[in-house]
Amino acid sequence: MNIYDKLMSGEAKLSVIGLGYVGLPIAIEFAKKISVIGFDIKPDRVEKIKRHEDPSRELPPEAFENCDIEYTANPEDLKKANFHVVGVPTPIDKTNMPNLKPLLAATTMVGKVLKKGDYVVYESTVYPGATEEECVPILEAESGLKFGEDFKVGFSPERINPGDKVHTLTNTKKIVSGNDDIALENIAKTYELVITAGVHRAPNIKVAEAGKIIENTQRDVNIALMNELSIIFNRMGINTYDVLEAAGTKWNFLKFFPGLVGGHCIGVDPYYLTYKAKELRYHPQIIDSGRFVNDSMGRYVAKQLVKKLIAADKNVLRSKVLVMGITFKEDVSDIRNSKVVDVIKELEDYGVNVDVVDEHASPEEVKEEYDIDMQEKANGKYDAIVAAVSHKQYADMTEEDFLKYSADKPIFVDVKGIYKDKIHKMDYWSL
Repeated sequence: MNIYDKLMSGEAKLSVIGLGYVGLPIAIEFAKKISVIGFDIKPDRVEKIKRHEDPSRELPPEAFENCDIEYTANPEDLKKANFHVVGVPTPIDKTNMPNLKPLLAATTMVGKVLKKGDYVVYESTVYPGATEEECVPILEAESGLKFGEDFKVGFSPERINPGDKVHTLTNTKKIVSGNDDIALENIAKTYELVITAGVHRAPNIKVAEAGKIIENTQRDVNIALMNELSIIFNRMGINTYDVLEAAGTKWNFLKFFPGLVGGHCIGVDPYYLTYKAKELRYHPQIIDSGRFVNDSMGRYVAKQLVKKLIAADKNVLRSKVLVMGITFKEDVSDIRNSKVVDVIKELEDYGVNVDVVDEHASPEEVKEEYDIDMQEKANGKYDAIVAAVSHKQYADMTEEDFLKYSADKPIFVDVKGIYKDKIHKMDYWSL
């Protein structure tokens, strides 16, 4: 009996290692069809999930109902599983180099419980070759088993889009791959249990890894172009969004927009690809240039605001600025790799007094991650307001709402351009 049939009959269990924004939704969807073990190294996270609370604040309590799942922080419980799905973070370090420590630690853990006939499928974004070059040797060393003969491996990259209620896990086609035809078929059929949009069978693991990593690299490069155009158009004294609206009337114009590119995907994945390219003695000029542009945009926004403060004859050292939003994107609670922080830190370097508000972000997490003290609400009169993240509750605000918190000659910085043609009494600027 193959692994798929064992999962369906209840003879085998599936485990999900890492219950973050990627792993938890997958574990829950599988648990509606087969028996699942959900594992995370953080006991407090596991306890919260047991109470039907999503730490990422993406899933409602009812999503946890009618699921055959055991949540645990004990690695020994993974011995009961035969099909392991690894969905741990793959971040970059301070020098923008891939940090595979969480992935390799998870692989070591799985290797210790691996049995003959087991499957291991990775969902964490990596550079092409990482699964077979970095992970498989650890699985073999820890288990004493032989890859391909005793256990099989696959790669099925996550395509979760935090905050997106339209393009969900189940209705987004899934890329699947395996180390051989048998592995591919079993992995594909297993994912087809939960992915209603179907799966794409990649010819090998490296293709699947590469397919994932260029999804975000393509977006990164295109946004970098828009950011560079924004800098140019700002010097010309024309609004970037007016230009994009005009150009967008052409049927084949690609509709990308300028902005702060952070988070754990678009702002990270290209560095994995450039790392591997340089290892192969090729220097990727376009991807690196795009990363440079996007990584500099937070500081650019702050400098433009400081120039406006000076032009308005305001004392920069006595100026007070309100930054609205610190999460990496709209309508999510995730603050990882938020480029709004670059805006805040640059303003503080100029001596500006900055207050930060965000109804979605956890003040404790912001303090721990960035040493920034958030305000519960806007407090006082501000010389400038920065609408940094387009949360829905901010989009509904009017100019009169902002004027209540504004000092004389207020400046309004609209990073995402959502208040275009709505601000008339304040000195308006956007990317």
